[in-house]
Amino acid sequence: MKHAKTAFSVLFLLVLGGFLFVWIQREMEFREELEQRPLPSGLHPIVEEKTDELVRQAEAAGINILITDGFRSVEEQNGLHAQGRGSQGSIVTHARGGESYHNYGLAIDFALRLKNGEVVWDTERDGNGNGKRDWFEVAAIAKELGFTWGGDWRHFKDYPHLQMSFGLSISELQQGYRPEDVMD
Repeated sequence: MKHAKTAFSVLFLLVLGGFLFVWIQREMEFREELEQRPLPSGLHPIVEEKTDELVRQAEAAGINILITDGFRSVEEQNGLHAQGRGSQGSIVTHARGGESYHNYGLAIDFALRLKNGEVVWDTERDGNGNGKRDWFEVAAIAKELGFTWGGDWRHFKDYPHLQMSFGLSISELQQGYRPEDVMD
């Protein structure tokens, strides 16, 4: 009886070891495949759809907005990051290339467009005259559509910024994960 328990234990450990070996091998292959995924080259389709809806709903509220930025390449992001640091201008981002949701097609920036076509970043403006700041009205619409607003951030308020992370961190995106991985 004692030998049967020992034989069973050895067999169990061998099977478990084989299972773990196969699982680790598949996990390594999966991670390698993730790392080789190219970066997106445009807005994610859901972000694009929700952006169009945001523009429509803001217009229905009497607020004309302009999407000033969407997808950004790593090179474009690095150029913006250099602004105010090594090149002229003021600092507009703390994210280097690959560290922004823009680089993965998951973020947009907006501004208000006046009737004369002028574009402004005036967060106090109440152009539709309803007693509410237009900028915050747009942000509220965006949040209802599933965006996260940079104006809600604690340390760095980025009022023009809206993003959809789909539950993915920048670190996960850098590793190759994409929204489709969490939406399946």
